[in-house]
Amino acid sequence: MRARPAPLPAELPDAGTTRRRARTGVCLLGALLVLPFTVGALPGAREAGTPLGLLTGTLAFVLYGMLVEESTPARHSMRRITARTLTGMRSVDLARLDRVRLLTSFSYGSVYRTLLVRDADGVWLGITADAGKRALRRTLEQHPGDGSLPPPKVSRAARAPLDGDRPGQTAVHTVLALLGLVLGICGYVTARAALGGIG
Repeated sequence: MRARPAPLPAELPDAGTTRRRARTGVCLLGALLVLPFTVGALPGAREAGTPLGLLTGTLAFVLYGMLVEESTPARHSMRRITARTLTGMRSVDLARLDRVRLLTSFSYGSVYRTLLVRDADGVWLGITADAGKRALRRTLEQHPGDGSLPPPKVSRAARAPLDGDRPGQTAVHTVLALLGLVLGICGYVTARAALGGIG
């Protein structure tokens, strides 16, 4: 039998602690990217840097979006979305949303979309569950237009999944995301070849 995931704690995570954990995760990704260059500079280990770079580079690109992505169980309410992530518990205040953008990733020929939301405390959370999307859509629809609260910045690409994700709405965004991924990988491999030497 599959073990049930542990329930979420009643106490909300502190925003400062969440941001520190997020920075730690980003630093670890940076270390993964730098590691092959360090290994390649060691005497007698020049050849090992290239395969290591392919491994750590791919791992860093995969983990980038997963650092903030929600995992089950998650708690969705009118006010907050709280969930576990790879860097610990995160809780986003929906009443004080600051920004919403769309992150598109690719794996095994499939396209994966994550709605990245940030609140006024600077806490990011990647929303993938339908319940989270419904809570986010309801928050944006009910946002007061009287100027009492600044409206969150929602990218055009992020609005598509919230409006039903009709075919073609995110075509340009998907192409740009794929192009950015390819250029990023090519740039990383080129830098590895120029600084560490290949062959």
